[in-house]
Formats: sequence, C-alpha cells, structure tokens
Amino acid sequence: MISTKGRYAIRLMIDLAEQEKDTPVSLDSIASRQDISKKYLESIVKTLVTGKLVKGISGKKGGYSLTRSPEEYNIMEILKITEGSMATVACLEDNAQECPRKDQCRTLSMWRDYDKLVNDYFSNITIADLMKST
Repeated sequence: MISTKGRYAIRLMIDLAEQEKDTPVSLDSIASRQDISKKYLESIVKTLVTGKLVKGISGKKGGYSLTRSPEEYNIMEILKITEGSMATVACLEDNAQECPRKDQCRTLSMWRDYDKLVNDYFSNITIADLMKST
C-alpha cells in the first residue's frame, strides 16, 4: 500500500511543476493549495531534497523548486524515495537475503510479475502526464 507520504509527495511535485519556473515556492502556499499540514510537508520535502528531486532556497524569498522538468520525473522514482522499497514481498526487496525456499516457492514468479507490472506502470507516468489529467 502506498502511504500518504508517497501520495502527498506526488501532489507536492505536481504543485511545484504548476508554479512559475525559476521562482521558489513556499511550503505555506503548497500546504494551503493542497490542504496538507505544513509540518507534514516539511518531512516530505526533506526526503525529496535528500533524493535530489527538489531543491530548497533559503531566505525571505526562498522556497522549493524542481531540479528537472516535469517530463523528466516518473512516479516510480518519487515513490521509491518516499516509500522506500516498492517490493511486494520481502524476498524481492533490494539486497534481500536469498530465501532458502526459493527453488520450491510456487508464488515467487507471481510476485515478480506483479512487481514488474507495478514498476512498469508507475515508471511510465510522469509529473507532466499528471499535470494534464483532471
């Protein structure tokens, strides 16, 4: 399940993309438009800055802006940064220890296929795509 952190991060990224380029956007204004608490947005934007998806500018006219164009962000990269792993089951996590039952597991291929569907789906949707939808 995708948490509010992942969902709100996508909303925040769309909001930033819809604002004037080269003008930092305050968290207060995003919080107001998106009806999300500023405190919660602070933790989300910190993760996005650490992941280099967003940059912060300090000062009176400071705020946040995207580091790339909306067409260059896919939803999967935002979710991986905010949610951590998107693996369905523990044995498919990055750097997971190999399961001793791997060779007898009748469900492993199903989970791999499902994870591939999810990954492919979210990897093929960009912030720009979501800006066009209503």
